[in-house]
Amino acid sequence: MESFWTRTEMLIGAAGRKRLAAARVAVIGTGGVGSFAVEGLARAGVGYLELVDPDVVKPSNLNRQLPALGSTLGQPKVAVLAARCRDINPEATIIPRQEAYSPATSLKFVRPDLDFLVDAIDSVKAKIDLLATAVTAGRPIVSSMGAGNRLDPTLLRVADISATRGCPLARAVRRGLRARGIAGGLTVVYSEEPPLEVRTKPQLAPGERQPPGSMIFVPAVAGLILANLVVRALLQGDSYSN
Repeated sequence: MESFWTRTEMLIGAAGRKRLAAARVAVIGTGGVGSFAVEGLARAGVGYLELVDPDVVKPSNLNRQLPALGSTLGQPKVAVLAARCRDINPEATIIPRQEAYSPATSLKFVRPDLDFLVDAIDSVKAKIDLLATAVTAGRPIVSSMGAGNRLDPTLLRVADISATRGCPLARAVRRGLRARGIAGGLTVVYSEEPPLEVRTKPQLAPGERQPPGSMIFVPAVAGLILANLVVRALLQGDSYSN
């Protein structure tokens, strides 16, 4: 008889299925990259997912973010994704947390009861702090570097943060981590595609920063790569991180 696990268990066996069902993972940032990481982890059968993001669905999210539909505009992204994950796998425990990561709240997110963390935060300052906190605490984490202003998902790569090249966000993160005594030991997904020049600029409110241009292809694939790294690490007992 077919079940949720039929095709998955063909690849990873009963022991692998049980390992994923018992795993506890938090995805911090559920936008273009993070929402597809959530999707990959949910469909892989991870039994506990914590979804962290302060934002609601906006019209500009519709072109690339998984929770963004005409019917979900104005709803919290984590609430939409949580409902979707429960629909995919009713046996999973899904915890939506509509809040932002910050250095002041780091211990709420970097916890020993979580087997893995996925960083898909846009804020450079928050990203650096999350990664540094996880490394210091010895918690396994994988991270996405810049996915905006790019169109070619085939140029995505997986590497240690120290080996990234051509990504402005990765450069800023490397600099920030070095300032905290961390030179490497973090697995990240980044793009070797040079950032494209923005052709048109949206009207912004006073004080609002211009966002990067983006389409679904690169963020979605980056998110699925992150989910794959986590699942492979859970199945292998590897951490992909110091």
